[in-house]
Amino acid sequence: MLARMIGEFVLSRCLLLNSIIHFLLVSANFFQPFNVSYDHRSLIIDGHRRMLISGGIHYPRATPEMWPDLIAKSKEGGIDVIQTYVFWDRHEPARGQYFFEGQYDLVKFVKLVGASGLYFHLRIGPYVCAEWNFGGFPVWLRDIPGIVFRTDNAPFKEEMQRFVKKIVDLMRDEMLLSWQGGPIIMMQIENEYGNIEHSFGPGGKEYLNWASRMALGLGAGIPWIMCRQTDAPVDIIDTCNAYYCDGFKPNSLKKPIFWTEDWDGWFTTWGGSLPHRPVEDLAFAVARFFQRGGSFQNYYMYFGGTNFGRTAGGPFYITSYDYDAPLDEYGLLSEPKWGHLKDLHAAIKLCEPALVAVDSPQYIKLGSKQEAHVYRADAPTKSLNLTQHGSQSRCSAFLANIDEHRAATVKFLEQSYTLPPWSVTILPDCRNAVFNTAKVRVQTSIKSMEPALLDLVDISKLKQAVAQNGGSSVPTSWMTMKEPIGIWSENHFTVKGILEHLNVTKDNSDYLWYFTRIHVTDEDIAFWEENEVQPAITIDSMRDVVRVFINGQLTGSVVGHWVKVVQPVQFQKGYNDLMLLSQTVGLQNYGAFLEKDGAGFRGQNKLTGFKDGDIDLSNLLWTYQVGLQGEFQKLFSMENSETAEWTDLKLDDIPSTFTWYKTHFDTPSGNDPVALDLGSMGKGQAWVNGHHIGRYWTLVAPEDGCQENCDYRGAYGSGKCRTNCGKPTQTWYHVPRSWLQASNNLLVLFEETGGNPFEISVKLRSARILCAQVSETHYPPPQKWFHPDSLDRNISIKDTMPEMQLQCQDGYIISSVEFASYGNPQGSCQKFSRGNCHAPVSLAVVSKACQGRNKCSIAVSNTVFGDPCRGIVKTLAVEAKCVLSTSVGYSPY
Repeated sequence: MLARMIGEFVLSRCLLLNSIIHFLLVSANFFQPFNVSYDHRSLIIDGHRRMLISGGIHYPRATPEMWPDLIAKSKEGGIDVIQTYVFWDRHEPARGQYFFEGQYDLVKFVKLVGASGLYFHLRIGPYVCAEWNFGGFPVWLRDIPGIVFRTDNAPFKEEMQRFVKKIVDLMRDEMLLSWQGGPIIMMQIENEYGNIEHSFGPGGKEYLNWASRMALGLGAGIPWIMCRQTDAPVDIIDTCNAYYCDGFKPNSLKKPIFWTEDWDGWFTTWGGSLPHRPVEDLAFAVARFFQRGGSFQNYYMYFGGTNFGRTAGGPFYITSYDYDAPLDEYGLLSEPKWGHLKDLHAAIKLCEPALVAVDSPQYIKLGSKQEAHVYRADAPTKSLNLTQHGSQSRCSAFLANIDEHRAATVKFLEQSYTLPPWSVTILPDCRNAVFNTAKVRVQTSIKSMEPALLDLVDISKLKQAVAQNGGSSVPTSWMTMKEPIGIWSENHFTVKGILEHLNVTKDNSDYLWYFTRIHVTDEDIAFWEENEVQPAITIDSMRDVVRVFINGQLTGSVVGHWVKVVQPVQFQKGYNDLMLLSQTVGLQNYGAFLEKDGAGFRGQNKLTGFKDGDIDLSNLLWTYQVGLQGEFQKLFSMENSETAEWTDLKLDDIPSTFTWYKTHFDTPSGNDPVALDLGSMGKGQAWVNGHHIGRYWTLVAPEDGCQENCDYRGAYGSGKCRTNCGKPTQTWYHVPRSWLQASNNLLVLFEETGGNPFEISVKLRSARILCAQVSETHYPPPQKWFHPDSLDRNISIKDTMPEMQLQCQDGYIISSVEFASYGNPQGSCQKFSRGNCHAPVSLAVVSKACQGRNKCSIAVSNTVFGDPCRGIVKTLAVEAKCVLSTSVGYSPY
């Protein structure tokens, strides 16, 4: 009965949500029609220069049910624009057959962004890279006769133009362009082509110019960009992609300075550690960009999401695309990154009236590694409809200390400012500092994966039951089925020679079986024994995984990207079945000549060690079988799973290779994001209720390469501030709540190498611990200064003081304050301790303000806590716990 009630409630909430979204999309005008152009300083929107902050969200890396929340959190974080790529392979899975539904409903996503009041940047490409399978190209594209990707090649240009026109026409037909009242203000053609243009010789330049003419000729009526394209044509804005772009200059003085990819994290490969970019450095990079004349900056990614299904590129990119983004893979705020950037955005918006009024800043050298950039408009600006704050002058300044080690005290306009190392201080009125990139005054949220209290099988109880039954196996809730090794259907074929993997599979599966027979004579066996020789399979070059079977038994496996294979094998006398299983783990997504990259085997393939010499495998007849039997029978679907011949899984049946498993589980209550802990498994793929949640693999990262303490100071690179060394790269796999029903959810796994499904569990993602440290000398919160409805508001510092803000995630309340000290507390989050200066009322004050609430704020001053020790700067440090509020109902996403 309870499950039924929950199910009915979930359904009602889903229907209500869909009704609200439908109403918004149908009834909203988004904006009044407006024109978008640009000058050397910025985009000009409806006649006004704008400083714009953008956030990357890739719609297929979330579900439609997640989109509204992601957009709302982006807007709350100070984002003006949502940016996404367009994924050609998903929108045109077969040539001329288009798909724009579910996760790929691009129109719905753009409309939701518009309904929220945000602008949209559409990066059509259609090559996207994006750590996406084959860089976003459909695999059928490589089969077009005579095609060469991304150069002056007629077949490629014809296909590319057709798809780009399809997208532009779709946006125009749906009234989504700015001059139609839609949110789209910019589009992109190609993607980082400048990195590989030289590979194509003169054809590269011809193609570049053609792509520009083609895009402009589609009549979108808004600006187009090319990123990392220093030779972009005159009517295309060239932009920067990097960790730092404050020194970037476009290839024309008539173009503004845009940053289309600010890498706030990095992608991850199987068997690698996890990258982390400190928010202090990220904020420094953004502030420096606007300080030195930038006007459009986009976080890549603001929400990274998940590589569901087989969309991960590579090879070897993991299922998670968290990217250390301000919104994590599950859509939760990553604090302090989200909050610190929110304060940065508010500070930049305070400066916007001065930034847009000045063509270039005044540069002032403040020290050997300290400098100021000042934006001052002393007289009314008549152009672009910009107005003055009455008789006042607009003045904003950025003070930078680029020294990586030392703080510096500088004099600016007769006032002194202390600048921490590797930081930027922002003065919206050229007097009062409201933000410093190195001073994080927002909370840190410690997120964890908590058991959902409905583990699929309790392994301890299972072992106890086995013991009570005299050691005999007992049935469990898991069921199993073996995958045939080799040829399993009539849909196979036999030809002479080794065929290229993708030419056979068309990427309809990761798996391709190669089968042949090898005859071994008495002379061969005698030769091996007399000469102590062991035959071996030698492959000159292979990617990504090859598994070798002799007479149905797995002999060995090799993993790598175009690596040499030498695999010893053992044959018996007579005919032996030789099977090679070639596997892809994400197709190449970057580089020139992707159409030639392919997969499988290259070069010479032979058997060595035979009496009469090597056997050239290319001269043999091979039978080919694409995919897995269970894959093509769709064992993971709700309907087909019920009719398949499963057997009960027993404890002594594990571990087992090339095996299918299935079980059912109920949906945990609440609205916390759901994940599967697959750390007990080996390598394979997983489905929930027929939805492919992605590949899994428990490869372990090297022991070394991680830093105990991450120092934000100094230039960041993807090898800096690594974590998770010596542990599996990924064990948790996101299951969107919209893919779940109240009970009896079907989980199906295909396991290749052997794992223990009895130890799989359902986890909930939440932030249970909050910490914060705020000093009484911290700057007044820029949020108190910032009124987004009026860019021309007079700035006032009255009634502002430092304050600490704490907030649990939605549905949670602060249950207890574990530590609070106003004085000189020591340590860091979860390791706080009192110093020799401590206000005795600290815990009581914070508990009274926060306990039982979802969020609270406490002024950091002697007025609130008293002055426990005169003459020193006091700091408030707090650690609190959040618990689920019993008043919060079930949410479908």
